[in-house]
Amino acid sequence: MTGTGTARGFAGRVAVVTGGSRGIGLAVARQLAEGGARLSLWARDAAALERARQELATLTEVHVAAVDVGEEGSVRQAAQATLDHYGKADILVNNAGILGPRAPVGDYPAETFEQVMRINLIGTFHCCSALVPQMKAAGYGRIVNVASVAGKDGNPFVSAYACSKAAQIAFTKSLGKELAQSGVLVNAVTPSASPTEIFGTLDDARKKALLANVPMGRFVEPEEVARMIVWLCSENCSFSTAATFDISGGRATF
Repeated sequence: MTGTGTARGFAGRVAVVTGGSRGIGLAVARQLAEGGARLSLWARDAAALERARQELATLTEVHVAAVDVGEEGSVRQAAQATLDHYGKADILVNNAGILGPRAPVGDYPAETFEQVMRINLIGTFHCCSALVPQMKAAGYGRIVNVASVAGKDGNPFVSAYACSKAAQIAFTKSLGKELAQSGVLVNAVTPSASPTEIFGTLDDARKKALLANVPMGRFVEPEEVARMIVWLCSENCSFSTAATFDISGGRATF
């Protein structure tokens, strides 16, 4: 399999990508499809899912499920629909997430803090809970959790987001060790800022602030993050689990 995912290294594999209708999730889905994987895309926006399905259907078979990853029942329903459709899931990319508002602690609404944690952290837990038993039974699986460098370094005024991503990293380490002898590998990636819709419209001042701590001085492109994720989803990744893979242009200090 090549680094771009264009070889047929995923032929016969079924990949679930949450938040798969846009941004990094869509880039991952596209590269997996180019590698021969069949897809199940999970996201909240049904219209965006349909656009993604139409785009990727020229490459592979695409199943879609409108799902709120923060709601256990919604995730269980999507997982069952995926398993009914394909009979299995070999790969899970937990990419769905929200940034939440920018606000100092003291002004940050508690209910919004809980919402960010529910989607970013509890959503990852729900998706793993729904699909890990089948992967364990099959003796094979690849799980990649899309965290953030903010979970390592912390970002001011987005405490909920940073906390959720730090917790996602810890969950990755815990689950990876739990499954280490099962054939199911669990890893995380920690990108720095990428020009996706999670940030909304960025003016020059906001762009400058986001890039201030990135030594390479630019945004990471969704396709670059996707290439790292796709390798972690592959059989070429065979002895890395419970690990965090940095892709932050030199920002991360550990």
